[in-house]
Amino acid sequence: MARSFMQDLGTTHEPWSSILDSMLTGSVRTQSSSSLVTDSAAGATAFACGLKTYNGAIAVDTDGKPCGTVLEAAKNAGYATGIVTTSRITHATPAAFAAHVVDRDMEDLIAMHMIAKNDTQHLNVDLMFGGGLCRFLPQSHDDSCRNDNVDVWQAAKDSGVTTLTRRSEFDLLSKTKHSVLPLIGLFAHSHMAYTIDRDSTSQPSLSEMTQTALNLLDGTSDKGFFLMVEGARIDMAGHDNDPAAHVHDIIEYWRTVQKVRQFVHSNPDTLVVSTSDHETGGLALGIDPEYTWHPRVLKQVTKSAEQVCSYLFRTQRHVTEVIEDHVFPKYLGIDNHTQAELQAVVDALEVKGGDGKHKACKHAIGGIVSKRARVGWSTGGHTGADVGLYAYGNQMHKIKGNMENSHLGALLMQYLDVDPRQATTALANTSTRQLAFSHSPHHDHD
Repeated sequence: MARSFMQDLGTTHEPWSSILDSMLTGSVRTQSSSSLVTDSAAGATAFACGLKTYNGAIAVDTDGKPCGTVLEAAKNAGYATGIVTTSRITHATPAAFAAHVVDRDMEDLIAMHMIAKNDTQHLNVDLMFGGGLCRFLPQSHDDSCRNDNVDVWQAAKDSGVTTLTRRSEFDLLSKTKHSVLPLIGLFAHSHMAYTIDRDSTSQPSLSEMTQTALNLLDGTSDKGFFLMVEGARIDMAGHDNDPAAHVHDIIEYWRTVQKVRQFVHSNPDTLVVSTSDHETGGLALGIDPEYTWHPRVLKQVTKSAEQVCSYLFRTQRHVTEVIEDHVFPKYLGIDNHTQAELQAVVDALEVKGGDGKHKACKHAIGGIVSKRARVGWSTGGHTGADVGLYAYGNQMHKIKGNMENSHLGALLMQYLDVDPRQATTALANTSTRQLAFSHSPHHDHD
């Protein structure tokens, strides 16, 4: 979809290729141990630990026992390590590389794991950029979303971690002449903004965070570094069936890959691997009976469905007026809305229940844009489809073919020449269960 979007914006009808197209080496099978359709927790654990586990598991095996991750094994072997994401840093994918819990919703405990020291009294993760500050603040803090009064943010500071929350502090990192590692920069209360919504004065982009991470990690260790980068909000836009937010976050991910490839050009002993935990949304370009789709419909959209719905739930004006006078023309680029489209949004806003209401609203907004663009979705969840596998740089010839996600995790460890068994042994007494935990039947995005 994003490729067609970029081609349609150009001045030529020649096929357009993304930075990833030249890196395609194979595909990855994504099923977990508990389902043919994985969630992000099990999918990321397969990459991190090189083993299959159940949906919801964060770097634990099928018995709930911690498994050493490629990041932890790399740290033990002397590599510098980093995680960059646009989700909460405690969300499933980043968590699976540096935390160990039996349920992905145990984010209070995940936050504590991510700043915990290993058996050499060093933090496993030297650098973390993303969102999710609320999970690090005590319940007594106005911005907290924790269920206890543990001040993880202060604990990180007390351990010697450099902490950042402001864009201005992030920008200073490019000018520093001394080591600031270990470092945590969390630039949003929860998830960071979609690219289409991002205020560049308050939040860095994925490509900016990645470039800064590369600059800070490079040269930190003679062994090199391991860096996990996640374009997390691509998946979330798929859950919302929001094609405009989806396409803009994919393009930002491409910008990020370009930054990484430039680094590889200057450091040819580096390998970059790109793939996905899973496919989300069951995206289809073209809706029967027409053999076409219209990328330019997405170009007119200026806000994500998430932001549009947030605005609608906050407004004090008559909602129909707001939709007709503001949402359709200014946010969705629609100047000829139908009564059916208006009614779809109004009906969604009247759905009972907080989570259900927000989901219905986002799907209504995304559905209107999708139908006009002739884009189809089969689900608001994941699918069991294989996902692309991409590689570039040193020994990329070893990352090829169709493989299980767990095999790719094993290949990463082989490339780094690291063994997770030492980390696994050291984790034997790690608490994997959050006290007074109540499982949520609804993930904000999974």
